[in-house]
Amino acid sequence: MKFGICTLDDFDLSGRTVLCRVDINQPIDKRTGQLKDITRIKACIPTLKELSDKGAKVVVLAHQGGDLEYKNYYSTEPHAKVLADLLGKPVQFVEDVIGPTAREAIKALKEGGILLLDNVRFVAEEMTLFETKLNLNAEELSQSQTVKRLAPLADLYVCDAFAAAHRSQPSLVGFEHVLPSAMGRLFEEEFSVISSVMENPARPSLFILGGAKIQDAFMMMNTVLTNGSADKVMTGGLVSNIMLLAKGINIGQASSDFIYKNNLSEYIEDAKQLLAKFADKILLPVDLAFVNEERNEVSINDCPEDEMLIDIGHQTGELYKKAIQESATVFINGPMGIFEKQPSEYGTRLVWETVASSTAYSIIGGGDSITAANKFNVEEDISYICTGGGALVRFLSGEELPVVRALRDAAKRTQQIAQN
Repeated sequence: MKFGICTLDDFDLSGRTVLCRVDINQPIDKRTGQLKDITRIKACIPTLKELSDKGAKVVVLAHQGGDLEYKNYYSTEPHAKVLADLLGKPVQFVEDVIGPTAREAIKALKEGGILLLDNVRFVAEEMTLFETKLNLNAEELSQSQTVKRLAPLADLYVCDAFAAAHRSQPSLVGFEHVLPSAMGRLFEEEFSVISSVMENPARPSLFILGGAKIQDAFMMMNTVLTNGSADKVMTGGLVSNIMLLAKGINIGQASSDFIYKNNLSEYIEDAKQLLAKFADKILLPVDLAFVNEERNEVSINDCPEDEMLIDIGHQTGELYKKAIQESATVFINGPMGIFEKQPSEYGTRLVWETVASSTAYSIIGGGDSITAANKFNVEEDISYICTGGGALVRFLSGEELPVVRALRDAAKRTQQIAQN
């Protein structure tokens, strides 16, 4: 047991049916059905291999696609082939989650066998809208159809999805209430590494916050600056655009409209408060880039009205490079701009490559950040790549994650049963 949570070492796995929730959500090309990245799939292999090698009957639960829009969902069938290739053994897939086909396949599993069910978010209970609108607790989620139909077929629940540990959904926090439960090896590793670094980061400590997940960025920024975990915060992407607006900089009509039309204007006031308290600790761009047939860079005081600002400029890049080189610990969550396209990849490429070549202990978290690390071939030079994005943000913000709470409660119940 670690951190008050059971591990795989606490259970006899041979012959046991194990429901293993992983996070293998990856960018996917829906035209071809091919995964664009397999980083998260690779990360869960040690847990699945150990379960299988020790004779467990392994039922893998996973999601694919953004959690708010149903149109982003996709089958987990492509993941089964990748898992099989990485494990070097067959991985069965069924086009079902909790129906008769899935349940019969679970019952038919042999020791050491691995079965991947289809996207758990095809079940409405697993949608974020279900989570946020009903706000059910773990006990209530244990009465969901997902748990009621699958739990009776299992002996143990294992959560290896640290990347989704901030979600309060049936497949993540419901099973712990009715089954003996443990964290998988990836969950255990990520929890341990991040905890140790956060308790005593080498100084100076720099947090690089960008991308489009504004809520996560501002939550983290406020916490790490207030509690002193961060000596500096470097901004990019929409995060920096909102910070510049809060500072009174005219970033142009097109960029401003994007923020207001996407209901992000509420964060301008948050940004103002952060700047009032920590202006000397927050690094903002001094120039930005837009693409109109070709890349153009402008001072933040001369932003065009009708062009979207989608990257930092070279002057900012040099300032950011110096800040990274002077840091001893660097956390990265979110790119500097639209790195997927060559004309606007400069900022993200520069920052990622500078971090990779620095002597700082570096941690990257979040799907886009990991994808960027792979694109720029720096993943081997990052000290630690965390599969979590939102979970990492909330963990670093001092919040007890719903899955962590559920696993700890399950461990207490296991201990009580053993004592009786």
